[in-house]
Amino acid sequence: MMKKTFLYMLAVVAAALCFTSCQQEEPNFDESLLIGKWQEVGTQVFYTYASDYTGKTWDEADDVTEAEAQPFTWTLDHATLTQIHIMEMGSNVPKTYTVTQLTSNKLTYEDDFGHEYSFNKVN
Repeated sequence: MMKKTFLYMLAVVAAALCFTSCQQEEPNFDESLLIGKWQEVGTQVFYTYASDYTGKTWDEADDVTEAEAQPFTWTLDHATLTQIHIMEMGSNVPKTYTVTQLTSNKLTYEDDFGHEYSFNKVN
């Protein structure tokens, strides 16, 4: 009887170990923190994110103003930030990033090539 109980408990523990995931849970960032105007650290590159999931980007170093900015749509799903840039000729260019930090005044993300981008909120 004791041997059967021990074997039963061993089987239950083994089954539980088989169904336990070792994968780390993906961070979930609050997209409302993204809303606003951001400036890339050390550059004159700006991004704005609106609550209707539209945005725009411009580079004042290239003499481009906010009025001339490149429009895009965006989504933030857990840590995946996707921007669909809307080109003048009607095509769309998707860009996907992994957010590593998002606070009320700091945004950091990286692309698939490991290049990190850091921003400070300016409004």
